Amino acid sequence: MSDFTMINCCLILCACLLSSQAVWSQRVRVEPEVTAYPNGSVNLRCEFSDSGSTKLTQVSWMFERVEGDRHNIAVFHPLYGASFPNKDFDGRVSFTRGSLENPSIRIDKLRMADAGRYICEYATYPSGNEQGTTTLIMLAKPKNSAIAIPVQAGSSEVVVARCEAAQGKPEATISWITAIAGRYNHTSVPEMDGTVTVKSEYRMIPTPSENGKEITCLVNQRTQIEPKSFPLKLVVEYPPTVTIEGYDNNWYMGRTDAVLTCQADANPAPTNVTWRALSGQLPPSVRVDQNRLLVRKVDETVNTTFVCEAKNSLGSGKKELVAMVIDRLSHREHAIMQDKNAHFTRSHSWIRLSLQGL
Repeated sequence: MSDFTMINCCLILCACLLSSQAVWSQRVRVEPEVTAYPNGSVNLRCEFSDSGSTKLTQVSWMFERVEGDRHNIAVFHPLYGASFPNKDFDGRVSFTRGSLENPSIRIDKLRMADAGRYICEYATYPSGNEQGTTTLIMLAKPKNSAIAIPVQAGSSEVVVARCEAAQGKPEATISWITAIAGRYNHTSVPEMDGTVTVKSEYRMIPTPSENGKEITCLVNQRTQIEPKSFPLKLVVEYPPTVTIEGYDNNWYMGRTDAVLTCQADANPAPTNVTWRALSGQLPPSVRVDQNRLLVRKVDETVNTTFVCEAKNSLGSGKKELVAMVIDRLSHREHAIMQDKNAHFTRSHSWIRLSLQGL
């Protein structure tokens, strides 16, 4: 016989052996993959189909956390019954039916360390051992949380929001949705029980205009039906910026009930708002009502510079306003000029319409 013919014979023999093993392995029916949660239970199904003339003598379940490191956890023999030789599964594993044809097992009080390969192996005659393998995937729902971190406005980049998916399996993914310019980073920390904690921080240079802006953390993980969303509002603290509203440049002698309002933009909100005159005390004809300055009657004493100052825990801000009092004659002349301007406008409009009619 030539070398070529011998090689072909060997290849054919190997193919036949592999084909025979594949057929045998198909007779041990198991689920390829199952999932479960810590402290829960799981059923690992196994059955031998179409045994025919094959004699089933014993069935064993073996656990393989890492490849090649197998441990017997449950054995069933038709004469000697069930036994559970592994202490790690003591009191947690049992046969659901207790027969050679259907030696399915149940594992209770599951731990993350129970994840791995479970091999249902039959000892048969005359075929030898046949087996099927189920992979148990342990899942853990993460404990999700997110917070906005109060920061002070400044020129340096700081963490303004933090999001966390703690003790999940598989590892969660975190993303951010916002129109605010910034960047984020992720860290993953493996836990002792096999779970993973993922943390993400959003960083930016905070300015007063970003206070109250929206930012959303999204946590994706296999155990969740949909992403977990955490809408947040940024908290940027800054000292007061003050403006004075209400002055219309028309404080004429004798006018009553003029009002100035001190508006302070600040975070936290101002705790103190004060009015004073730049020259010293406020005129006797004005009264302070919280952030408003009420002028009961305009006279020469309010021809001054008013100062409003607001304070919060971060500092203070102030604004000055120069009030100019117009005497009665000037005010009357001003009104006459307005009437003349209005009369001129009406006359000009009438002439233009007349010319158009021609």
